[in-house]
Amino acid sequence: MANTYSQIFIQLVFAVKYREKLITEEKRDRLEKYITGIIQNKNQKLLAIYANPDHIHILIGYNDLNVLIPDIVRDIKSDSSKMMNDENWFRGKFNWQIGYGAFSYSKSQVDRVSKYILNQKEHHKKQSFKQEYLELLTKFEIEYKEEYVFEFFDDL
Repeated sequence: MANTYSQIFIQLVFAVKYREKLITEEKRDRLEKYITGIIQNKNQKLLAIYANPDHIHILIGYNDLNVLIPDIVRDIKSDSSKMMNDENWFRGKFNWQIGYGAFSYSKSQVDRVSKYILNQKEHHKKQSFKQEYLELLTKFEIEYKEEYVFEFFDDL
């Protein structure tokens, strides 16, 4: 569209169903590359991605405003799940949990957020995903009910 300009940066965060640690280090690169293709096919720009064993962080430059964020997340989840299931990565069927977080950043924050995402392996030696996610919701002043925030089983 002529004379339409935007500069929007979104971090997407979502978890493996039941928070199972299913994404192995050996498969992580393949999954990240596959998701990169999904994002590019949606006319968005991937800035950083890291697939943890039980959740994923993705930072995109949200370029095509005709593509809705929920549609991007839906396609990432459904297409990547289909790929993993078609390639028989697991004994059972792989699914992502319902829901996701979408957090916006300014241009000046992109480098810091990218480094944070790419440093997830070290970060999670100090902080659980549950702590991290609740901290994001609090930092962004998002009202939530803890019983509706993913399915966390680390307290059991």
